[in-house]
Amino acid sequence: MTTRTNEFNQPIGEEVPQWQAREKPQRIVLTGQYCQLVPVSHDQHLDDLYEAYTSAPDGRDWTYLFQAPPSDKTTFSQYLKNVETSQDPLAYTVIDLASQKAVGTLSLMRIDPTHGVIEVGGVTFSPKLKQTPLSTEAQFLLMQYAFDHLGYRRYEWKCDSLNAPSRKAALRLGFQFEGIFRQAIVYKGRSRDTAWFSIIDSEWPTVKAALAAWLAHANFDENGQQKQRLEAIRQSIASHT
Repeated sequence: MTTRTNEFNQPIGEEVPQWQAREKPQRIVLTGQYCQLVPVSHDQHLDDLYEAYTSAPDGRDWTYLFQAPPSDKTTFSQYLKNVETSQDPLAYTVIDLASQKAVGTLSLMRIDPTHGVIEVGGVTFSPKLKQTPLSTEAQFLLMQYAFDHLGYRRYEWKCDSLNAPSRKAALRLGFQFEGIFRQAIVYKGRSRDTAWFSIIDSEWPTVKAALAAWLAHANFDENGQQKQRLEAIRQSIASHT
C-alpha cells in the first residue's frame, strides 16, 4: 500500500470519505440462537443474577473486576440499580433462551461516537454462562450491533494484563493484541497494567463469518461438543479471502 502524503510531503493516514459521527448504542434487545441480550433491569433480573453469581464456589471470577463479588442480596441490589441507570457503561443482561434465566451481564462502554470507537467491558459471567455457546454468542451479538447496525470502526477489549483467561478469550474471539499500558489503573488497592485488544471494521467480515460458523448447530455434536475450534474456522476463512 502506498503511503499518502500531504502538500508538505508528510505521510498521512488513509482518507475516510464522508465520515459522520455514529449513533450511541441504545437499550435494545438482541436475540441469537442460544441467548438474548436485554437491557439490565433490577426488578426483572435481580433474583436470577444473584442466584447465578452466588452459585460459584468462590469469588475468583471477580478478582479482575472493579466490583467485589456479591456478599448479600441487599448490597447486590444496590449495585444492580447503579448498573441499570448507567449510560456509559451501557449494560445488557444475558438471558439463556433455554431456561429463560438471566445468567450474566456485559456492557458497551467508553462510547465514542465521534470517532466510531467502542469497548466491550464489565463482562460478568456466572458459572452458568462461562465456556458455553451462550457466552460466545453474547459477545457476537454485541459486536454485530456495534459494527453492522451502528457502523463503528473500532471495537476494543481491555483487561488486567495478569488476567490470562480474559486475554485468551479476546484472542479466541478474533481480537488483535495491541500492547500493554503500564500502571494504567489503580483498583482494589493495587496497580494494573492494562492489556489492549481490538477488532477494526476491515477485520470484522472474517471475524463475523467465523463466529457465525462456529455458533451454527451443525458445529456441535449430540453431546454439545464443538466439532471445530473457532480459531481454526477463522484461520480457514482468512486463508480463502
